[in-house]
Amino acid sequence: MDIAAFLDSTDLRADASAAEIEALCREAVQLNMAAVCVHPYRLKLAQSILGGSGVKLCTVIGFPLGAEGLESKVYAAEKALAQGADELDMVINIGAVKDEDYFTVMREIEAVLALKSKYRFLLKAIVETALLTGPELATLTIYLSQAGADFIKTSTGFAARGVNLEDIEIIKGHREETLKIKASGGIRDLNFALELIEAGVERLGTSAAGQLVQQYRLRKNP
Repeated sequence: MDIAAFLDSTDLRADASAAEIEALCREAVQLNMAAVCVHPYRLKLAQSILGGSGVKLCTVIGFPLGAEGLESKVYAAEKALAQGADELDMVINIGAVKDEDYFTVMREIEAVLALKSKYRFLLKAIVETALLTGPELATLTIYLSQAGADFIKTSTGFAARGVNLEDIEIIKGHREETLKIKASGGIRDLNFALELIEAGVERLGTSAAGQLVQQYRLRKNP
């Protein structure tokens, strides 16, 4: 196993410069990471570096609050896909979850998934576990499995906390095997990253991806 294959190297800071995004992408190519995740504004720059490398180009939709509504999310998703995005990390409508309006939540998910008739991409639904109760997370996991989302993603990194192992256990207890797990938010420690992989996580979203790869390879080959 090489941890790089699990990593979505991420820079979603509002003040990230073009030079910093370029460096992030070049590092991801050099280390053969799974994907790079950037804001839609940086897609063109990222694609110019990642194109043909095997590293997937990922962007965020409805980030970080998820409150834009269906039409805005679908529009943003289609624009991102037309610009070359391979993967979309979309924040669900968390307010609707709190209203127990899962119909609205799933209409947004299904509307974006419908774009698969025109584009090849993966959809990762960000549920923001820090803001959910255990039963809410369980219900969302079931619905996302049924809808055909590719991943359930735990966090934006903008809430009070990121992922924890309890989140992963709840998801594993309610998902279908077709729904993969992306853990994110506060993953900067190699031991924690490896715990998450051992727990069944298929992707890790982190702004410390390069450091994690270097630490992992040094540990394997001191």
